Amino acid sequence: MSIRALIAEDEPILAAVLAKSLQRLWPGIDIVATCANGIEAVEQALALKPEVLFVDIKMPGKTGLEAVEELADAWNGPQSFPQVVFVTAYDDYALAAFEHEAADYVLKPVNDAHLGKTIERLRKRLATSTEGGDMAALLAQMRALLPVAGPAPERLAVIRAAVGNQVRMIAVADVVYFEATDKYVNVVTADAESLIRISLKELLPQLDDKQFWQIHRGTIVNAACVASATRDDMGKVSLSLRNRPEKLRVSSLYAHLFRQM
Repeated sequence: MSIRALIAEDEPILAAVLAKSLQRLWPGIDIVATCANGIEAVEQALALKPEVLFVDIKMPGKTGLEAVEELADAWNGPQSFPQVVFVTAYDDYALAAFEHEAADYVLKPVNDAHLGKTIERLRKRLATSTEGGDMAALLAQMRALLPVAGPAPERLAVIRAAVGNQVRMIAVADVVYFEATDKYVNVVTADAESLIRISLKELLPQLDDKQFWQIHRGTIVNAACVASATRDDMGKVSLSLRNRPEKLRVSSLYAHLFRQM
C-alpha cells in the first residue's frame, strides 16, 4: 500500500534530505508535496489529503503548531486526519518529554536510526487505525515545550471592556464564551457582548483551564455554560448554551472534551 506524505520545512536542504531518507527507509512512500511555509502546508494538505505530515515546528507564515491546528479545523472527511510528525531541533530534555507523551518527531539533522523508529510507529498506526490520534493532547504538549518568556500570568477575575465612553467591568465567571474577531476578542455574557483589544492566544493563559475550554482556534467556552453537545452525521460537534441562543462549533481537535464519561 502506497502512503502519501507531505513535508513542510522552510530550509530546502533539510527538506530534500528528509525526503530522500524517507524514500530510502520507507519503500513505497510518495512525497506528494514539499512546502516552504505553514500557509502553503495547510493549503496543500487540504488539497492532497496525505496520510502523513512531516511539519517543521518553526516556519514562516504559520508555525507548525498553528498549521496543524488550522488544518484540523478545516479538515473534512471521509478520510481521517493524517498522522503528524513534528520536525524539531529541541534538546535532550525536550526529546524525553516527546518520548513520555509518545508524540512523533524527527530530530534535525535527520538521523536514519531515529527516523526508522518513527517510520515503524507510523506504519503500525496506519495499519491498525484510521484515526490521526489525539491531536489536541499532542499540540498542548508541544506548546508546553516551547520557551516561555517571563513568569506565568495571573488568573483574570475581572475584564475591563470599553463600551463607548464607559469601561464595563465584567466578572470572568459571567462570561459565556470568548470569540476571536480580527484584532479583538468578543467577550460574550448572557445579555451583552463587548470587545477587548487582546488576542485569544494572550488571553488563554490568564483563564482557569478547568473552567474555560478552548473548543476551536478562535473560541473559548465557559464549560459551566454548555447545556449539551451534538454530533451530526459528518461527525462534527456543536454546543448548545444555557444562556445564549447561538450554537458553537467544536473543532475536531477538541471534540474529545465532549465524549461521554
